[in-house]
Amino acid sequence: QVQLVESGGGLVQPGGSLRLSCAASGNIFTIYLMGWYRQAPGRQRELVAVINNNSSATYGYSVKGRFTISRDNAKNTVYLQMNGLNAENKDVYYCNDRSLIGQENWGKGTLVTVSS
Repeated sequence: QVQLVESGGGLVQPGGSLRLSCAASGNIFTIYLMGWYRQAPGRQRELVAVINNNSSATYGYSVKGRFTISRDNAKNTVYLQMNGLNAENKDVYYCNDRSLIGQENWGKGTLVTVSS
């Protein structure tokens, strides 16, 4: 089992930036993919960005060019740098990890609010 703890969410003004962090612990040797998903009330979780252990990243269409995912394998931590935030980015952001055989774990989520 892998435990994921997110941090870095909060309130930011439109056009501002935030950096989310997700630290993994436990059975970290099984982790292949780490990443971020977002979810609004009543909607399915959708991909924000994921990165594998070779640092190859995939982004959701709506965040390309504004968000950057990175991973520090030595610290078992994944980061999401979010720039140019707008009201549409307001959501709960969840950290996710996935093994090569498809086992996955979720963090509890961190709320990002964009408001002036």
